[in-house]
Amino acid sequence: MTSTTPPAAPIRVLIADDQDMVRTGFRFFLDAQPDITVVAEAADGETAVTLARELRPDVCLLDIRMPKLDGLEATRILAGPDVADPMRVVVVTTFDLDEYVYGALRGGACGFLLKDSGPTLLAEAVRAAAAGDSLVSPSVTVRLLRHVTEVPEPATAPRPAAVTEPPAEPLTERELDVVRLVALGRTNNEIAAELYVSLSTVKTHLSSVQLKLAARNRVEIAAWAWQNGHARPES
Repeated sequence: MTSTTPPAAPIRVLIADDQDMVRTGFRFFLDAQPDITVVAEAADGETAVTLARELRPDVCLLDIRMPKLDGLEATRILAGPDVADPMRVVVVTTFDLDEYVYGALRGGACGFLLKDSGPTLLAEAVRAAAAGDSLVSPSVTVRLLRHVTEVPEPATAPRPAAVTEPPAEPLTERELDVVRLVALGRTNNEIAAELYVSLSTVKTHLSSVQLKLAARNRVEIAAWAWQNGHARPES
């Protein structure tokens, strides 16, 4: 009698947006993916937080401008640095404003997408978030990293949290290789492929890097890399 490996459980997603058509469109596309299922919808931030805490979805897709509680505050409540068991949040918005990008990432979001990024990138962001990676719209990424490396001016919007202290212990060459690819927006799977190592090895290196840099997440690792000259824009 041959045994078969049971299929992996689908990624459970909550969608929060105050526009019915947006929620319907997202649900239609995501439910059509074999590895993703939408478990709840919310038309405002308060309902999104309540449903997220009740259902514990794998990924929360949050709009920014919602009634009762905006997406940035909802992100902080669900995924902020003070949350004991943070959820994975991807912010999806029409508004390509720097303060929103910084606010979302500082609040604990592991992804930031524009609604016109297209359904394929939306599904990729959900999968990346569920796998512990992060995905930011390509058009946003270049500007975000440019701002991270600039000297801030008093009137500028808040920047993503940066690791400014030198590492407690020097990073190894392999760890620096991983950090450079994180700074270029690579997922763990892409890093493993480019460095010809296993996925578990990449995760081990990232855990070591986070500990050495006292970084909370991949965004802070990327910021450290750019600020300390360990990353260069791709041509």
